[in-house]
Formats: sequence, C-alpha cells, structure tokens
Amino acid sequence: MSVNGENKVSGGESTASDRPVRVYADGIYDLFHFGHARAIEQAKKSFPNTYLLVGCCNDEITNKFKGKTVMTESERYESLRHCKWVDEVIPDAPWVLTTEFLDKHKIDYVAHDALPYADASGAGNDVYEFVKSIGKFKETKRTEGISTSDIIMRIVKDYNQYVLRNLDRGYSREELGVSFVKEKRLRVNMRFKKLQEKVKEQQEKIHTVAKTAGMHHDEWLENADRWVAGFLEMFEEGCHKMGTAIRDGIQQRLMRQESEENRRLLQNGLTISEDNDDEQMSDDNEDLSVSTSK
Repeated sequence: MSVNGENKVSGGESTASDRPVRVYADGIYDLFHFGHARAIEQAKKSFPNTYLLVGCCNDEITNKFKGKTVMTESERYESLRHCKWVDEVIPDAPWVLTTEFLDKHKIDYVAHDALPYADASGAGNDVYEFVKSIGKFKETKRTEGISTSDIIMRIVKDYNQYVLRNLDRGYSREELGVSFVKEKRLRVNMRFKKLQEKVKEQQEKIHTVAKTAGMHHDEWLENADRWVAGFLEMFEEGCHKMGTAIRDGIQQRLMRQESEENRRLLQNGLTISEDNDDEQMSDDNEDLSVSTSK
C-alpha cells in the first residue's frame, strides 16, 4: 500500500516511491496452470510498485515433503520465467522460510494463500507461521476448481483413454509401460465402448422422437385438418377448372362441326346450281337444233 507517495513495508518503515516493494511468492508450480498464474498476479498487484520474486522448490525437496512431480525442476523454473507477472525466479527455494533467506533477498512481504502448510518438522506446524508472526504475510486467494492434484486426478481417472490416445499418436506401448495383452484389451474395450455409445445415441433419438410426438399430438391433428381442408379446396377448384375446360372444349368442337357442316352445305348448293345451269343450256341447244331443221 502507498502512504503519501511512499510504499509502506514491514516494521512501519517507509521507502521512497521509486523503491519497489519486494514481494516473495513460493510453491511447486507443477503442471503450471491459470490458478498458479492468478495467485502470482495477486502477489504482483499487492502494491502499486512491486518487484515480485517467485521461489520454486527443486525435485529433491519436493519429492521428500510432497511427492513426485510430473514436470522436472528445470521445466517448472522455465514455466515461471514465461509468466508475465514474475520479475525474478529463485530456484532451489527452501521449504521453510528463515530470517536469513528473507534478508538475503531483501524480501519485504511473503504472498501466499492463508491455508496452513505443514513444515519439515513433522509436527504439523505451518510453513508460513514465522512470516505471519512478524507481520510480513500477504494473503492471496486460491482459484477454486483448478489445482495440480485435480489435473492429475483427471488423467488417472481416464488413464485408459489417455493410453489409447498416445498409442494412436505414435507412442509405443513400451514407452507407455503397457504390456502387449493390456494394449489389446484396451483397444477391444474402446471399440466396445464406442459401440455402446452409438446404441445409446440411437436410443436417445428414438426417445426424443417419441417425446416430440406426444408433445405435439394436438398440433399435428390441427395441421392434418388444415392440410385436408386445403386439399379439398384445391381439389374443388381443380374440378371447377376441369369442368370449365371440358365445357369450352365441347363448345369449340360443336362450333367446328357446325362450321364444317355449313361449308359442306354451301359446296353442295353450288354444285346443284351448276348442274341445273348445264341442263338448261342443254335444253336450249336442243330447241335451237329442232327449229333450224324445220
């Protein structure tokens, strides 16, 4: 915190504002995740002007007091160096903080969550009891739902799937520590599981269709009535159009027949008239011939 342009540090002492408060955060940081990053961010933002040192325990101490890690100490150190909130990484950090360590690195405050962590005595004492007692402890908040132990638990829980995943990605069973028999058994079990999932998926689809049919039964009936009414209306309209077309066709055919009949009668009339004229001319010629002979 800042008082009159100065950063207040331990013991009520104050330093010039250009002197950053040196805050120390430590941990194992195995499988570095966003929960780690958020804790480090809180430590970095403890004061307006903070120089953040992050200590990381080596493999020997970690394996002794906490257990085996997934990442090596070098990998864990390097992960911290790539976190933007970290100003300096301190390798081989001690399990329990001492006055000598704080003085050596000119540490003003130690930042960590408030949960007690067992020290190396085996008596269940809190690792941070000392810095808490001298007023140099800054509490940070844990991020719920994420931790290295949780990540490892997920892998252990789905161990078989991850083994198959890595086998499919080109790792040998020897590299994964898997026997020939176990590999074959895992592959058979995975195929059987996929078959079960397909069957379950089909069952869910059938259930969904049946449920939908029950929910929309009335709606389907209403739609069916509307479709039938629409069909009948279209059918009636179609019949009307068909009747009109038939009637028009009959009328046109009758008109054509009448026209054809009139044309035929006209032609017959002309033929009769021509025959009468020919007969009249023949009679006149005969009369003329008789008259001449007399």
